[in-house]
Amino acid sequence: MAVLAPLLPEKSPAAVQRITALLRGFSVEATRPTDADIAALRGMPRGTRIYISAVPGRAAEEITDAAMRLRAAGFEPVPHVAVRNFQTTGALDGFLARLNGEARVQRVLVIAGDQDAHGAFRGAIDAIDSGVFRRRGMRSVGIAGYPQGHPRISDGELMRAMSEKIAAAEATGLTVEIVTQFCFDARAILDYAAKLRAFGLEQPIRVGLAGPSNIGTLLRYASRCGVQASAQALVRRTGLIRRAFSQAAPDEIARTLADAGPKGVSVHFFSFGGLAATARWTRAVANGNVSLDRPGGFNVAPLPAKAIS
Repeated sequence: MAVLAPLLPEKSPAAVQRITALLRGFSVEATRPTDADIAALRGMPRGTRIYISAVPGRAAEEITDAAMRLRAAGFEPVPHVAVRNFQTTGALDGFLARLNGEARVQRVLVIAGDQDAHGAFRGAIDAIDSGVFRRRGMRSVGIAGYPQGHPRISDGELMRAMSEKIAAAEATGLTVEIVTQFCFDARAILDYAAKLRAFGLEQPIRVGLAGPSNIGTLLRYASRCGVQASAQALVRRTGLIRRAFSQAAPDEIARTLADAGPKGVSVHFFSFGGLAATARWTRAVANGNVSLDRPGGFNVAPLPAKAIS
């Protein structure tokens, strides 16, 4: 009687192809990209979207400058627009005019912003409804999504508000993409995507994942943004909780998402561990330079020098 070979973890090209397909068209988030940061993006596909975070108190000119430098380097800058930072419609209009005129920006992520005080715009929908984005050359807006909810807003309110923002944007001729808060729970991401589809929202979803980061940094950002519980669960599962300077990468979540294959979903990386580290990791994975020799996830080998020159 023939002896059957033991079953081994899948190492087929199809498994790797699913992972690389998930990363096709990935985007990266930066806070204050320096010239060195932008140089570290070298080797990423031309036209890769680089989102520029809105920082409270940050001068609008700094965002415009970052967008111009990213555009000059061959990337597509996507600034966050925190509408509560603008006291008047004219101030927002002028900012968008400079972004479009000087950095050829046509895509932005629209959020209310962290500050409670506001001028002309209480929330993102007020600015979208005004039509100022379309008038100033924007073609697409991103709207924030929360796979694990929001600490101050109920899930029902979040879904209604998203539906209203999408309707307002599309009524002014803008296309819409849902860009989510970073999350450490693949099941929560898949459930959230299913919930959006069940609610009748078919717009593309760009799910936020934390790029390679040390555990201390990851937990600090997770605490600030209300997703600490899922971050702690992740590091406990990977056995890294005892070592604050250990590195964590989103390979387990990425592989689970890739295997599930949700339609209309791409990935967006938050560069908590630094833009260079996130760029290296995403480039390697997008190029299929992975080995499926770790249960539930994968290892990433460095790209050959030719690939990063």
